[in-house]
Amino acid sequence: MKISVDVDCTPEEARRFMGLPDMSSVHEAYLSRMRQAIEQGLTPDTVQAMMQAWAPMGEAGLNLWRGLFEQIGGGGGSK
Repeated sequence: MKISVDVDCTPEEARRFMGLPDMSSVHEAYLSRMRQAIEQGLTPDTVQAMMQAWAPMGEAGLNLWRGLFEQIGGGGGSK
C-alpha cells in the first residue's frame, strides 16, 4: 500500500510546523556583514578573517576554503 500526502505551505509555515527556530535575524546579520565587506572591498586578509571566524573545522576548514578560492581565481592548483 502506498499513501501520498501533498502539503501546500510556504517555507515559513513549514518551519513553524516542524518546530524549527526562526533564523531570519541571524540571516539578516550575515547578509549585512557580507554587504559591508563587499562595499568596502574584499581583500585577502578580510576573506581570511571571515573564513577563520565562520569555518566550522578551524584550520582544516580554512585550508579547504583557501584551496577552493585559489582554484576559482586561477591562483593555484592543478586542473
